[in-house]
Parts: sequence; structure tokens; C-alpha cells
Amino acid sequence: MTTQAGAAVATAATQPPHPKKVRARRNWGDGVLRLVAGLVLLFLFLPIFVIILFSFNKPLGKFNYAWQGFTFENWADPFKYPALTDALLLSLNVAAVSTAIALVLGTLVAIALVRQRWRGHRAVDTFLILPLTAPEVVIGAALLTLFLDFGWAAGYTTILIAHIAFEVSFIAMTVRARVRGFDWTLEDASLDLGAGPARTFFRVTLPLIVPGIVAAAMLSFALSLDDFIITYFVSGSTVTYPLYVNAAVKAAVPPQINVLATAILGVSLLFLAVGTLWRRKRFEG
Repeated sequence: MTTQAGAAVATAATQPPHPKKVRARRNWGDGVLRLVAGLVLLFLFLPIFVIILFSFNKPLGKFNYAWQGFTFENWADPFKYPALTDALLLSLNVAAVSTAIALVLGTLVAIALVRQRWRGHRAVDTFLILPLTAPEVVIGAALLTLFLDFGWAAGYTTILIAHIAFEVSFIAMTVRARVRGFDWTLEDASLDLGAGPARTFFRVTLPLIVPGIVAAAMLSFALSLDDFIITYFVSGSTVTYPLYVNAAVKAAVPPQINVLATAILGVSLLFLAVGTLWRRKRFEG
């Protein structure tokens, strides 16, 4: 009897669990995972929802911190404060110019790193990663010291150079991820068919890596438009949009700040949607 009981216990222990129990455990685990993911998304997007909501607020005082009532007056006059508008236009100008310059430099660096091998290749990789890992306070202080040693007055030019300096790394790393999957035999085929190096680059290489370049450009533009710490060190008396918002916290926070921020968010989402639809249409075609 003892032997039979032991055999029965061993058989029960080796049998797989009932499918209903497995399904219940899986459903419970999926529910917990979805709950955690929802809480994380809520944590990430709640500040954005607050910005959008308070763009329709009608504050009683100078600070748009407490909800007082719904209104469209803020959107009817988004450029009510000329200083705020000028700061936003300056930030857009810096972001556009720095992105254009850094895009050319970063793309060429990415292609060179993937396609070529030379002495010091690893060192270049390290220097590209440093701006991504170094604290912005350190980068800003270092750039300020460099500009002071050169005798340059802080202003638009120093802001532009500083933004290019950290954007090149982001662009190079993003484009390099795209270039790594490039089929270099396509270039060889183009050269064999009589096309020159320049024609091969613009007609074969560049079109195939455009998605990576566009993604890098959007990331670089957003980083430049949003940057505060590095810009704070090298701006001098020049005021960009983030610097204006930081200074406004001490004096007045008009709802137009939320309006312009919401408008920027809307335009960014529009470009993202257009890019997504263009890529889908291109792949389907």
C-alpha cells in the first residue's frame, strides 16, 4: 500500500497543471502587466494633458496654476506677449539651423564609421558617446569656458555652436543604426554600371537611409528646442523659449505659454503622422 501511495503521489507531481489553472495564471499576469503599463503611461502623459488643459484656463492672476474656468480667449490671441513670441521664434530658428548643420555632419560621420575602418575608429566611437552620457551641466560649463578662452561674446552664435556640438552625436548614432543594415553591394552595382561616386550617393545610398535621417532630424530638432541647461550657460543676454519660461515662473506664467507649447506638440504630432503615412505608403507601393 505504501509503495502504491508513493507511486500515486509521484505521478500527480509529474502531471502538468490543469489548463484552466494555467489560463487563470496567465490572465492574472497579463492583467498586472497591463495595469503597470497603464500607470507608467499615465505618469508620462499626465503632464502633457495638464499643459493642454491649462491652455484653456482663465486665470484670475498672473500665474496659470489653478483652474478657474474654461475659455478660448487664450487661443484667440496666442501671440499676446511679444517677448514670449520672440523667444519662441528664436528657439525655432536655432533648432532649424543647428539641426540642418548637425544633420550633414552627423550623417557623414555615421556613414564613415560603418563603411570605413581606420586607426582610431574606436576612439571616435567613444567621443560620440560622451555627449550622450556626460551631464549637461558639465557640457555647458565646458563650452562656456571654451568660448571665454576664445574671447567670444555669448549670444546667438554660441548657442548655435553648442547645440550643434551635442546634436551631432545623437544624429550620428541614429543614422548609424540605419546605415548598418545597408546593402553595400547596391553601391558596387551602381558603380559597375557607370555611375560616379557622387551620383551613386545621391541616387542610391541617400534614398535608402532617408528614414534614419528623418528620424535623426526630428530628434535633433526636439532636443534643440527643448534644451535649457546648456543654453543657459552659453546664452548671455539672449533669451530662448525655455529660458523665458524659466524666468516667467518668478514673475508671471501666462496661459499663452501653454498655448504655444500645445501648438508645438500638435505640429510635432502632425509631422509624425505624415511621416508614418509616407513610410507606410512607400512600403506598400
